[in-house]
Amino acid sequence: MAVTQSGASAPDSVEALKRVKATENEWDARLNGARRNVDETLTRLRSEAAAAVKEAQTEAGRDRVERVVKARAETEAEAEAILAEGKKAAEQARLGEGRRPADKKDALLDIVLGSFGKD
Repeated sequence: MAVTQSGASAPDSVEALKRVKATENEWDARLNGARRNVDETLTRLRSEAAAAVKEAQTEAGRDRVERVVKARAETEAEAEAILAEGKKAAEQARLGEGRRPADKKDALLDIVLGSFGKD
């Protein structure tokens, strides 16, 4: 900075200071605008994220209900099949036609020993 004889700064240096201040003000305005933009974007993204989480929770709830209903139906069908099989096995056992050879013991003994007892 050039100094005149009376101690005041030169007119060119005042203009330079004014340009520096104008540039500083311009950059402050740009920074404030950028901050506002970032704040708006951040608010929007948070809102979108909250909505996405809520939608995902709703979807997960629907999926869970679907799986429970499907599992219940499959379990009931399996239980009915087991019950029907048990009833069939009980009826066969009552008639002596069970699955195990011991269930057919009397019928087999009659067949095998039948010819000895008739003579």
